[in-house]
Amino acid sequence: MNLKNVDHIGIAVSNLQESLSFWETSLGIELHGLEEVTEQHVRTAFLPIGGTEIELLEPTSPDSTIAKFIEKRGEGLHHIAIRVDDIEVALVELKAKGVQLIDETPRGGAGGTRIAFVHPKSTHGVLLELCERKK
Repeated sequence: MNLKNVDHIGIAVSNLQESLSFWETSLGIELHGLEEVTEQHVRTAFLPIGGTEIELLEPTSPDSTIAKFIEKRGEGLHHIAIRVDDIEVALVELKAKGVQLIDETPRGGAGGTRIAFVHPKSTHGVLLELCERKK
């Protein structure tokens, strides 16, 4: 498996505009882009910092995973995303090592990425996202 870098850190928020105000005004981080990922029922904002990005995730439906996360745990750190060259290869290797996966096949993510999640039971409590960007 060829891990590249930390692609982004996902933060669940109730109100995207209020959250953006903090990151842009207080910290001076410039918004890179907004996108709605209808498949996952979220609106996202990406804020580049160094070689990675902060991804703010706002639910667009009460049934979304992010809405349920906020209801249960409140706003805050949702996941860490690691960039991989080939997500299918990474998933096969992890499964062969007995790692518990949430997604055994990739799904669409923001910015045209292909993503898959590793269950927090295998990562000692951290939701890990594997992220493959277009080549």
